[in-house]
Amino acid sequence: MQIVVGVGAVIVNEKYEVLLVYRKKEPEQFKWSIPGGKVELYEQLEETVIREIKEEVNADIRIKQLLCTAETIHQEREEHFVSIIYSAELIGGNVKNNEPDKLGEVRWFPLHDLPKDIASFSVEALEITKKG
Repeated sequence: MQIVVGVGAVIVNEKYEVLLVYRKKEPEQFKWSIPGGKVELYEQLEETVIREIKEEVNADIRIKQLLCTAETIHQEREEHFVSIIYSAELIGGNVKNNEPDKLGEVRWFPLHDLPKDIASFSVEALEITKKG
């Protein structure tokens, strides 16, 4: 077993909607999550989240602040993920699904009307964001 470090971003638009992606692959397959991905060796966390958001959903972001961390542990599958989650704002790009092999859908949801199947690593970050 090894620990995998990932990053994610809670991106809220001017309509108070949050950008979520539907995951087609593990971890958290068939659930909605904030966009993000794995940190590469020697890559800084903030660089990773900016890169991953561009790669996944074609969005250019500006990081506002560190929001929280989250852990996902599945001992039965020998998986341990640590996620560092930022709040960010959209500053450019045309939001779309750039990774259809990994993502089923990319959508904006009203922050107070989210889908039921939220990936565990996204839950706390979304709750903190709702509280404003």
